[in-house]
Amino acid sequence: MTSSKVVLSGDGKAAMLGFTAARFLVDGSDSGNHFALVEHPMEPRALAAPMHRHHREDEYSFVIEGSIGALRGEETVIGQAGDLIFKPREQWHTFWNASDAPARVLEIISPAGFENYFRELGAMLAAGGPDRERFAALCARYALEMDMSSVPGLIARFQLRFPGVTP
Repeated sequence: MTSSKVVLSGDGKAAMLGFTAARFLVDGSDSGNHFALVEHPMEPRALAAPMHRHHREDEYSFVIEGSIGALRGEETVIGQAGDLIFKPREQWHTFWNASDAPARVLEIISPAGFENYFRELGAMLAAGGPDRERFAALCARYALEMDMSSVPGLIARFQLRFPGVTP
């Protein structure tokens, strides 16, 4: 059984993920595993992730500050504050801060569970970064396909930055 919860603006644990972060607002345990809510504050021109796809969950990105770009398959969209970008499971996608100012996104994940990927990745990065095998195992646990080879092209195409990659 779940109970009501109030998360104040300064509350919520966070995981640092390079030029972005994940602040955990609602976990699956809070919602009967129906959904999770994560805030992603993003530095200017930050690429959140390589092209990837989820096999178990849908993601809804509600832009609360700034300008967020998203590539969904071959479609590029730019969301402004108040816009919602839907990224359904099984669709290749990524997103980024499309401006030279900070941005923030509320990420609704349904069903819940994938929020723990951000926790695990943040812990790996804080410990010096995952090696290829540990990262592949992490992705496999969350039924996530990641196309690392997409990063250089995304950086060049959208004038972005990504940790460990020099343009």
